[in-house]
Amino acid sequence: MTDFMLRAEAVTKDYVVGRSLLGKPSRVVQAVRGVSLSVAPGSTLALVGESGSGKSTLGRCIAGLVRPSSGRIHLAGHNVLQLAGASLMSFRRQVQTIFQDPYSSLNPRRTVGDAIMDGMVIHKLYGAEERRARMQALLARVGLHPDHAKRFPHQFSGGQRQRIAIARALALEPRFIVADEAVSALDVSVKAQVLDLLADLQAEHGLTYLFISHDLGVVRHFADRVAIMSAGELVEEGECDQIFQAPRHDYTRKLIAAVPRPDPARRRLRRAPE
Repeated sequence: MTDFMLRAEAVTKDYVVGRSLLGKPSRVVQAVRGVSLSVAPGSTLALVGESGSGKSTLGRCIAGLVRPSSGRIHLAGHNVLQLAGASLMSFRRQVQTIFQDPYSSLNPRRTVGDAIMDGMVIHKLYGAEERRARMQALLARVGLHPDHAKRFPHQFSGGQRQRIAIARALALEPRFIVADEAVSALDVSVKAQVLDLLADLQAEHGLTYLFISHDLGVVRHFADRVAIMSAGELVEEGECDQIFQAPRHDYTRKLIAAVPRPDPARRRLRRAPE
């Protein structure tokens, strides 16, 4: 048994953003620069950085949505970049992604029940009746009513749509989930509920999370380990408590210093009329 669920080694991703008159690349941007990290089974690694740091690009490389320019990615000991055929299909089932905006990742013309069952159909899992029963059970598990299966995405709130996205990811019984800013668009109370749901599902199913976020306040209460990215590079990685209590890198210290801290004494103050 391996001691990690996922390991990325020296992953680089380049994008060509300009070409000469002859069609040759004239400008290349390195979105990810030789990043190596690992995630232990059943744990949560938070990947943190400002916009443009490369964290989402790295997450897409790990999820198999984007092919890296160089490097290696291993899932449970298997080199993901060498997979093909049935092995690649198995990987796509084991690794699922939850995006920031579930509405844009749900087909507005299909009911949410069909959206949840789509993966099961593609991977030829279960019979028709079992798929429907599993879909309804997943809706109930994420806090929605099974009858909601007949509705369309626009009929739900943002928090409900994110729950639907979670149910869709769980439909394939994955082992690893990449959550890319999965709660950043939600208000505070709904955000807490969705985080609690993700934590409960992790405990129930032994899920491993790569939790991509710019919100260190959320990360501090949700992650086991934290990896800090800046300008495409990994600048610091460690246990959550260590990162917050004794950060080593200047960039990490700046990020932590920028986290808002509520002042209970100010709650009783009222703004003077303008």
